[in-house]
Amino acid sequence: MTWLLTHSGQHFDLVDPQPEMISVIDIVKGLSRESRFAGQTRYYYTVAQHCAIASTIVAPEYAFEALMHDASEAYLKDIPRPLKQLLPDYRRIEQRVESAIRARFGLPEEQSPEVTEADRIMLATERRDLMPEDAADWPVLAGIRPLDKRLVAINSNRAESLFMERFLEVLTQ
Repeated sequence: MTWLLTHSGQHFDLVDPQPEMISVIDIVKGLSRESRFAGQTRYYYTVAQHCAIASTIVAPEYAFEALMHDASEAYLKDIPRPLKQLLPDYRRIEQRVESAIRARFGLPEEQSPEVTEADRIMLATERRDLMPEDAADWPVLAGIRPLDKRLVAINSNRAESLFMERFLEVLTQ
């Protein structure tokens, strides 16, 4: 068996994901229950909240892509970057799932540089506001300034609502 049963009752095939298997209901449910940084933040902080905020710091034409940039984690989990680098098979699976999501929602095949930049700004902000104090250098953040506004983590139910509200908002822009 290579599929998982999603919240909406869909059989999502991890080996051969297809665009028609993708549901925004499953994405919002999964991301609102998935914590960033393997749960090692000072406060519970969801991938849904991360994506919703990221979608507000890009130009409007990139908002939907930024909102959906981590949608694969609804199906695969948020694997911390250091671990992901050690798992080449995981990365291949993640790429297939991302491709199905991008096809389902008409997103570009490759992530836009503007969305990558927003993700890095979010990482710098999350490090400052949500992570334990750490003097270590994070090379991925070289030259990146965090947002001026401080992040306040919200619970998973609120994160689910925030993501879905943002989803509907960017679809009507």
